[in-house]
Amino acid sequence: MSTIPLVMSAAGPVPTAPDALRQSLITAVAATNPDYTANLPGTLVEDIASTDVGALITIDQARVDAINSVTPYGANAFILAQQGVMLGIKQGAQTNTNVYVVFSDSSAPGYVIPSGFVVSDGTYQYVIQDGGVILSGGSSAPLYAVAQQSGSWSVPAGTVNQIITSLPTPYNTTLTVTNPSTGTPGGNAETVQGYRSRVMQANQVAGQGTPAYIKTLLQAVSGVTPRLVSILQSTFGYEIICGGGDPYAVAAAIYAGTLDLSTIVGSTTTARNVTVTITDSPNQYNIVYVNPPQQVVTVSAIWNTTLPNFTAGAQVNQLAAPAIQSYVNSIVVGQPINLLEMQNAFQAAVTSVLDTNNLTTLTFNVTINGFAVSPEAGTSIILSDPESYFFASASGVTVAQG
Repeated sequence: MSTIPLVMSAAGPVPTAPDALRQSLITAVAATNPDYTANLPGTLVEDIASTDVGALITIDQARVDAINSVTPYGANAFILAQQGVMLGIKQGAQTNTNVYVVFSDSSAPGYVIPSGFVVSDGTYQYVIQDGGVILSGGSSAPLYAVAQQSGSWSVPAGTVNQIITSLPTPYNTTLTVTNPSTGTPGGNAETVQGYRSRVMQANQVAGQGTPAYIKTLLQAVSGVTPRLVSILQSTFGYEIICGGGDPYAVAAAIYAGTLDLSTIVGSTTTARNVTVTITDSPNQYNIVYVNPPQQVVTVSAIWNTTLPNFTAGAQVNQLAAPAIQSYVNSIVVGQPINLLEMQNAFQAAVTSVLDTNNLTTLTFNVTINGFAVSPEAGTSIILSDPESYFFASASGVTVAQG
């Protein structure tokens, strides 16, 4: 095979023609076996030659496939991971639900909250990762806490209000905790498709200080949800939105990726801001970024069909609901819900039991944080708060035939 040339076209490597493989095989065998011939039909020699040509076709195609995989567009999972290593990013692992909490005690400035401190919302427990201290104003900075249990669930603001770790007197009666903003639901391991998108973005990075560069660094931080990373330009500078991840790791990524820290601004809604002090000895820098609030979405889908005796309605409902939920939970922070994309997700999910040609009705009723919403006039999109992200639970999506 080493003597068979590799022919490259604009579309990539070209498989070698079977006739060329056969001739190359016969020439190689004849070079070491005088009077060898494989052209007599019905002979064992010809049969072996034909079988070997089949093997060579498979080997040559494997060579073509291997070359075609050396690209973010078509790389297999292993080669894609190697490309990610070269770019300094690795495929995201499963993450637990996390939330920022604030401790308060006006009588105890200077009281230390150690890492490992446990708080709860009454159902799930969260562990403080980096620790902090009650400041002179009577409250701590927002502290990053991660759920002890795996899984994904909504954490509304103000619900993490129970202290589990034992406290000495008198702090056991005066210290309180709450989460000013919603938490970030846990995420499954990153899909190959999602990782491929990040590798392609990393390949497009032009240099330090560009939004693409900062996004690449942030999305490489363990625990950060890629869809919750966004950089907004405002009159006063650039606002960096990042959901999940240890705040010091997030701040370090911003510090490493930004040329001018003075251009980074926080949200006008100060409760959304996370401020972290990074030390690059002998200097210290305050890094601010926005922890995106969660907008809880419910979707009610009503569909119908032209088929008079259709009996797979329950299957349609079972297939469509998770597809709609997956679509909502894939929308990048600040981006709108597109009802046309939701319709495509519905149709793709049910095509095995209901041909889209037989789908006569499909309507969606959507609520955000309990309020019914409609698309913008003349469009099929439902706008979002530019600093927030959508989240739909399994129970928040219903599908019914009507």
